[in-house]
Amino acid sequence: MGSAFLTVLAWHTALNQAGIDQLLQLSTADVEVGGPRGAGHGSDLLRDWVGRAGIRLAVRRVFARGDVVVVDQAGQWRAADGQLAEPQDVASVFRTQNGRVASVIRHPDLAAALLAGGLGESDEIQPPWTDSRAI
Repeated sequence: MGSAFLTVLAWHTALNQAGIDQLLQLSTADVEVGGPRGAGHGSDLLRDWVGRAGIRLAVRRVFARGDVVVVDQAGQWRAADGQLAEPQDVASVFRTQNGRVASVIRHPDLAAALLAGGLGESDEIQPPWTDSRAI
């Protein structure tokens, strides 16, 4: 397994444990964070997004080649009452640089993420790798 893959799994663990300091250490200072509302850069944006979204991402499937990792995820966000909402299918494209996440862009589904990441079914990494601390 490549270092990009391991970095992305560690990133998910830090996110799901609300370990913002660890998450920032696993991300470049100018990390790109994006989704359906657009994208921006920087560790302050990442910190704000994590605090505001209250998101948890369960890793379901992983595809990787070189510094690009696509993750099929079950995402949950905190509702106004503080409870986690029902999981939603999402997928994200991660790009790593020197052992850190340089970009994470969320997509509505796995097909869109694979296309954006330039990966395909043949790039899937088979378990066991599941992060049991997710969701």
